[in-house]
Amino acid sequence: MTLGGWIAMLLSVGGVTALLGWCIYKVLATPESTQHLHSQADITTPDILDERSP
Repeated sequence: MTLGGWIAMLLSVGGVTALLGWCIYKVLATPESTQHLHSQADITTPDILDERSP
């Protein structure tokens, strides 16, 4: 493999690894992040809204 190939591979693998690390950090370090979690029961779909209106 050429030097350019090694550089491209290392930049791409390093970039994806850095992005993964940043995402994991944001998920674990964000305060009050549990207040933003929703389950399927919290979601109001359009068909439920149609049934409620007369």
